[in-house]
Amino acid sequence: MLYNLGLIAVFVFAITGVLASAPKTQNIFSLVVLGLITSVGGGTIRDVILMVPVFWLTEFIYVWIAIAGSIAAFLLFRQLQRSINVLLYLDAIGVSIFAIEAMNKSYSVNANAGVAVIMGLITGIGGGILRDVLAGRPNLLVSQDLYASPILIGCIAYPILLRLLPNPETSQLVAMLLIFLMRAAAIHWNLRMPNWLHVKPTEAGQQKSDV
Repeated sequence: MLYNLGLIAVFVFAITGVLASAPKTQNIFSLVVLGLITSVGGGTIRDVILMVPVFWLTEFIYVWIAIAGSIAAFLLFRQLQRSINVLLYLDAIGVSIFAIEAMNKSYSVNANAGVAVIMGLITGIGGGILRDVLAGRPNLLVSQDLYASPILIGCIAYPILLRLLPNPETSQLVAMLLIFLMRAAAIHWNLRMPNWLHVKPTEAGQQKSDV
């Protein structure tokens, strides 16, 4: 079931990647590339860092699914824009699965909990950051959206749950649910990072950036 959900998540990531990039990039080739990068970019960075075979090289179906999602998003752009909230909830499910799966993969190569948390976060946001940089958009790390924070909190909770709960499957499910619920709440109530957790630029800094 998790494998099938993972494939659906890749498809959805590709769609959201295209929808996010479209205002800056209109040609289909560029959008397909950006959708593909959004889908597999984070997992690729993770596997390179962990020095394990890159997942889509051994299971190329992930690439085909991402390309299909990107083309579908290009062809159905206006219709999908009207259903963006549904896609965001599906994206939240996908992120929660991929982040915890990334941690499990890290544990399988004897990485410690700290490394596993970082790999979970990279897998969740890496593709989106690469997309935003290439598309010339403000990336996830400089926005007020609650996207990276739920992933980080869920990833930190997972090693703790592994110690507290009797079985690893339960810990995995609870951690995934935690990420999803926090992200879903942020989508539903349009929650953002509070202002007191942001550094306000000084006037000198603003003038310098304008120059």
